[in-house]
Amino acid sequence: MHNLARYLIFFQYIGTKYRGVVKVPSDQLGKKGVQDHLEEAIQRLRPINPVSLLVSSRTDTGVHALSNSAHFDLQRKNEKLPFTEDVLVQALNFHLKEEQIRVTHAHRVPDDFHARFHAQSRTYVYRIALGITHHTLLPLTDCNLCWSLRNTELDMDAMHEAAALLVGTHDFSSFRAVNSDILFKNPVKTMDVVAIQPGSSFAHSHFHRQIHFWELTFKSRSFLYKQVRRMTGALVAAGQGLLSVSQIKQILDARDTLAYPQGVVAPAQGLFLKSVDYKESDLVFSQQPDSTENPKS
Repeated sequence: MHNLARYLIFFQYIGTKYRGVVKVPSDQLGKKGVQDHLEEAIQRLRPINPVSLLVSSRTDTGVHALSNSAHFDLQRKNEKLPFTEDVLVQALNFHLKEEQIRVTHAHRVPDDFHARFHAQSRTYVYRIALGITHHTLLPLTDCNLCWSLRNTELDMDAMHEAAALLVGTHDFSSFRAVNSDILFKNPVKTMDVVAIQPGSSFAHSHFHRQIHFWELTFKSRSFLYKQVRRMTGALVAAGQGLLSVSQIKQILDARDTLAYPQGVVAPAQGLFLKSVDYKESDLVFSQQPDSTENPKS
């Protein structure tokens, strides 16, 4: 099976119309996951092996990605050589057609490479727009791509102080939502970055009025279920004066998901998976001469 190749692909998507990134069970009707569409595109390349995409980072319904990643194996029929990375990207995007999913680049990787376990860090960005009393006040380029608040300003000092509490290694049990994995996931995580900085509308140079945006950035090797949206909600509540910094510390110290106040979780549409990072050395594939198909062949 010398022509069996493992690829790591990076892809982006607007999550509004998808039921999260992972595959939706075939017996469930309605929206599909991003993985469903990617696997359908891979199938159209007519591999002779079963197609199974392993996504590095799960995102929920309505959450977007500027760069998620996944790996899969592909073996072509008749002993044809593996696709080059560029040809693979072009072919997948062709078969994705009008879906709001784009493969940005690909790497041929070693056979033991794992998209999830080899990831060194994941970075999320949460976008917030201020002074939006009705959704029609947002430019179309930002609809469903941010959390619009009526507040015209937030207490940035309180938000920065609360953000500092979340940096470092903590038990984040209070900031995870209940799901089927709750008994199997270690709640101790290390937040390398929890930062708040000014942002901008995607149409800031072409819109008739200025809208104030803020971006919250979170970086860690891994996250718990809905952890980023819960941390964002708590920080915004501090900015709105609904939670004090000491209350957020109490929530963190409680290490209990029931300690998190109801109605505070940030909505999905403002959240973007910005990047998944790997060691360059893990992406190195020792390529043999003529081991990939030339685009012109």
